[in-house]
Amino acid sequence: MIGKIRKGSGFKGCVDYVLGKQQAVLLHADGVLAESRQDIIRCFCAQASMNPRLGKPVGHIALSYSVNDAPKLTDEKMIQLAQEYMREMKITDTQYIIVRHQDREHPHVHIVFNRIDNNGKTISDRNDMYRNEQVCKKLKAKHGLYFAKGKELVKRHRLKEPDKSKYEIYTAVRNEIGKSKSWRQLQERLAEKGIGIRFKYKGRTDEVQGISFTKGAYTFKGSEIDRNFSFSKLDKHFGNAGMDTVENSRQQIVSAPILEPEQTPQRNDSPSMGGLFSLFDVSPSAPSDEEIDWSLRKKKKKKKRQLKL
Repeated sequence: MIGKIRKGSGFKGCVDYVLGKQQAVLLHADGVLAESRQDIIRCFCAQASMNPRLGKPVGHIALSYSVNDAPKLTDEKMIQLAQEYMREMKITDTQYIIVRHQDREHPHVHIVFNRIDNNGKTISDRNDMYRNEQVCKKLKAKHGLYFAKGKELVKRHRLKEPDKSKYEIYTAVRNEIGKSKSWRQLQERLAEKGIGIRFKYKGRTDEVQGISFTKGAYTFKGSEIDRNFSFSKLDKHFGNAGMDTVENSRQQIVSAPILEPEQTPQRNDSPSMGGLFSLFDVSPSAPSDEEIDWSLRKKKKKKKRQLKL
């Protein structure tokens, strides 16, 4: 069981999508007239007008289940799970419809609900992504639904960005970690696949606090890709050798010489320059011939101005 939550500004587009699919079935409706799509849309919009300040009053949730659960997921069971999911998510006392789609091999339903409840108050979406994950796990355990074993069952050819890049990184790290004896080797192997590694350090010290992986325009923390890809867990694979490699690379970056622009000649307070001036018996503070000529020109110009006045 997986829940995907989205918010939008227009009920028409969302309702037309969920009911316009081939073989779409309206399983249940609450708080709206369900004789036609137009009636449903009008009812949603009327209630949303009670709080026009909310820019995105449309709530859209897709609940998807494993193919293994298909035999037990009757329409009645799908309604029960959807309503229980909404209660756990604190989506109550509002309008909603539940629509079942048949366009995929796995069972799934779409819930469209009004984020403006029946009293004109906004249904909070605070931490809804985190709560969604916890509720799905709870319902799977309660109803004996199928728990997928790892990420191998994901249909990656259907993934869109950034999930596509995330799973490509997952596959690459999983395949290369066993072939690498140090962080450096892992970095080189992943670089061949267009994947980079970044270490997060504590301040300006050499203490590594975390790791992230980059591919194209996307960057993910190691733990976001997989719990086993945190720095502490990956570093255990390499032991001291791996840690030394990380520290050495950090030291190389810190100690790298900084190229500076060519310095100006030292003044007479420098011993070397003092010896040079004494050798030619020239005072470094004495004006040059050009400076003397320039001062004479200034005096002549002043005299000319005075004469004109």
